[in-house]
Amino acid sequence: MDPGFFTMGMWSIGAGALGAAALALLLANTDVFLSKPQKAALEYLEDIDLKTLEKEPRTLKAKELWEKNGAVIMAVRRPGCFLCREEAADLSSLKPKLDELGVPLYAVVKEHIKTEVKDFQPYFKGEIFLDEKKKFYGPQRRKMMFMGFIRLGVWYNFFRAWNGGFSGNLEGEGFVLGGVFVVGSGKQGILLEHREKEFGDKVNLLSVLEAAKMIKPQTLASEKK
Repeated sequence: MDPGFFTMGMWSIGAGALGAAALALLLANTDVFLSKPQKAALEYLEDIDLKTLEKEPRTLKAKELWEKNGAVIMAVRRPGCFLCREEAADLSSLKPKLDELGVPLYAVVKEHIKTEVKDFQPYFKGEIFLDEKKKFYGPQRRKMMFMGFIRLGVWYNFFRAWNGGFSGNLEGEGFVLGGVFVVGSGKQGILLEHREKEFGDKVNLLSVLEAAKMIKPQTLASEKK
């Protein structure tokens, strides 16, 4: 076999592999392969079973969280994740303004292991509930697997959180993506629904506050009728 022909063939294979890798990297940084979120209906959220994290847990329907005064609710991807802790701290920075509006701040987690929720609490200034069936992460549960680690946006989010002084661990399930909801009182509906599209994709805080200002407390709504 002609050595020159063999060398040219190897170069062609190498160039083809490099081109395929570059194309895969390019596509991984677009939204082409991202699963599209399905919007949650109010009726779907209302019927979710949640548990308190007390020594003697109480089960309640999720609608109890927002029935009277609405609510801002964070569906936490993983309490030990430093990106989730960063977003929790950001949302907690709105707590004084939410208190003025009379709107409570809550979070739900999909598992309660070791001291993960307890260690998350310093970053989040609201009550936390357990969503064992992961309903707040649906109706269509979305995952980001290892593709997330070759997305430039994810690495940007990593460095942003690291520079902000946040740290975490690898305990628990962290591939099912979370989100943030602002739900109005009574049957007012879902005023904001942010679905995390990649690790560290945070909700816009101004949007949260604007949505919270739209909430009409149930007592006031009743008086106007």
